[in-house]
Amino acid sequence: MDVGVIGVGTMGRNHVRVYSELKTVNHLGVCDMNAEAAATIGKQHGATVYPSVEELLRHVDGVSICVPTPFHAKVAGQVFAAKKHTFIEKPICATAAEARTLMTGAPKGITIGVGHIERFNPIVAEIKKIVTKPLYIEMKRHNPASARVTGSSVVEDLMIHDIDIIINVFFPNPCHIYSVGNADLCSVLMECGGVPVALSASRKASKKIRMIYIEEEDFTVEGDFMSQEVTIYRKPGRYQFENERYVQENIIEKVMVNKVEPLKVELATFIDCAQKHIPFPVTPEQAIRNLVVSEQIRAGFATRAPV
Repeated sequence: MDVGVIGVGTMGRNHVRVYSELKTVNHLGVCDMNAEAAATIGKQHGATVYPSVEELLRHVDGVSICVPTPFHAKVAGQVFAAKKHTFIEKPICATAAEARTLMTGAPKGITIGVGHIERFNPIVAEIKKIVTKPLYIEMKRHNPASARVTGSSVVEDLMIHDIDIIINVFFPNPCHIYSVGNADLCSVLMECGGVPVALSASRKASKKIRMIYIEEEDFTVEGDFMSQEVTIYRKPGRYQFENERYVQENIIEKVMVNKVEPLKVELATFIDCAQKHIPFPVTPEQAIRNLVVSEQIRAGFATRAPV
């Protein structure tokens, strides 16, 4: 398939690199307002540089939209008008209302996907197989300060990945939300079907963290999104005191995970879905729901009252 990337910032450059490595990609084009940046990345990965979105759309079957979030709706509208398969990096738009308006103009017959990349992290599928009756779930996504411009708060920038997994993988029913935070730091407690779920995200951390922790009656599961490792801790086989110290023996299992680059799986899936004219696993409807929850979380920042 002939594909293009609109926007060659941090994420856009990764899209260009991955597309250049996929055998299912025939022709690769790039476009960016920064012509110099587009030329550099185009030369590096053998992509054709186009001077405008309109010109790019004349030479491709589908595109990745990797421009800053405030411009998603405008660029996606151009792609929809050209009836090209569309992959939009998360969040789908700046607001849920803007996304709903955008989708009213989506043409039939094209595949539209949204880039919630962690859905393609192999630990998600592995943990989903293991967990049946969670008693408690905690997810952390902390980042050092970054100069990357996103146009979003920490909720839409980082936490939305974990929101997507919680409400689309583990709990499809509505959750009750209690939140506190600001544009760069956020802590959330959700109640999903009677299960307490704790989420935290930060753009001010000194340590990068991407983790999920789940407790069940007989075991605890811990997953690291970066190392793609999953560990199961079974309940102690025995408890005892030795030399006036409390001692317990745990059974620890390392789950075999087929490590992959999630972005490569995600974009290969997008091309496959476009060629087969089938829905992408992360649909616009799910992406809009993710934004709705994000907006509910941010609304909680302003509504908390003193005790």
